[in-house]
Amino acid sequence: MTNLKKMTMIPLLASFILGSTLWSGGFTANAAAAATTSTTAPTSATTITDKSEKPQTNHLPNIKILATGGTIAGSSAFNTDTTDYKAGALGVETLINAVPEMKSIANVSGEQVVNVGSPDINNDILLKLAKRTNELLARDDVDGIVITHGTDTLEETAYFLNLVIKSDKPVVVVGSMRPATAISADGPFNLYNAVKVAGASASKGQGVLVLLNDRIGAARYITKTNTTAVDTFKAVEQGYLGAVVGDQVYYYNKPTHKHTTASVFDISNLTQLPQVDILYEYQNNGRYLYDAAVAAGAKGIVVAGSGNGSLSKTSTEGAEAAGKKGVIIARSSRVGSGIVSPSTKDAASNFVSTDSLNPQKARILLMLALTQTHDVKQIQSFFNEY
Repeated sequence: MTNLKKMTMIPLLASFILGSTLWSGGFTANAAAAATTSTTAPTSATTITDKSEKPQTNHLPNIKILATGGTIAGSSAFNTDTTDYKAGALGVETLINAVPEMKSIANVSGEQVVNVGSPDINNDILLKLAKRTNELLARDDVDGIVITHGTDTLEETAYFLNLVIKSDKPVVVVGSMRPATAISADGPFNLYNAVKVAGASASKGQGVLVLLNDRIGAARYITKTNTTAVDTFKAVEQGYLGAVVGDQVYYYNKPTHKHTTASVFDISNLTQLPQVDILYEYQNNGRYLYDAAVAAGAKGIVVAGSGNGSLSKTSTEGAEAAGKKGVIIARSSRVGSGIVSPSTKDAASNFVSTDSLNPQKARILLMLALTQTHDVKQIQSFFNEY
């Protein structure tokens, strides 16, 4: 290498190292500081800034961020940790302050609804989050909602909201696969893109959206497909709705199932949801799991059946016995994609088929269906339409 080349490369390399150190160290320091004050979930939603409380005059959309925890708010003492970290360690203010670029695309404010890992999201939290989202969307000074969420059960929350939100304003659920303190954390850019999508006029009427890795997915179709990869969320059969490219929002598909303002499901006066359990089909399984679910108070059971929602003879006996006691049995599949087709035997046994919904989303729809009716034909129509 010539001396001239060496002299040219050294300043460039030093500049790169310095810039990387400042970015990583600065964000890690912010995250670590917040972790000491934001690890406890508040008992109620707390507004951290009043930007959305006053009409804005700068013509930017007013976007409210509702934080629930998860990996996007995760923290670790080591910036190489991508699996062994504390989810939900950081507060919403830290997430917003880490992406100051959002101020150029929206008037952003935040509320901490809860701060937990998404496996701990339960029916009470779903109802609380949905009611708060509907309250905010009804206001003239809120143009869209972004919800930060852990990825493990993100698709369930997104689909629940898709069925109960009563507005055509954009609602975008966003997460990350790497904690905030990790090298090359994906959370900050995901959050920026989610705000961008929530503020786009083209996002209105699209139903609840899921944003990770520059892709825009429909809550009805998107699912987590890989345990750790940043491109884990995919809609294998149906595809994405759009993408964020070069700071622009692009749509090329629309959801075809009913959602939001076209949905009959209303949770405004609900304080609890019916118990629906999921049972997994496998070789040599026993009937006792069905009996146990019924004894524990299940009003519905989703079966993650083999293949096209198939049940063994033993499972069929347990499911039919549950059906005779008024429990609705929903046949889904453990396969991962495809449609569970209706069977002529379903209605006679109190069974319904779940179309292309995976077991976890079928549970969400069955819970809401049971708040409306116990009629098998009507519930089947819900699975056909939603």
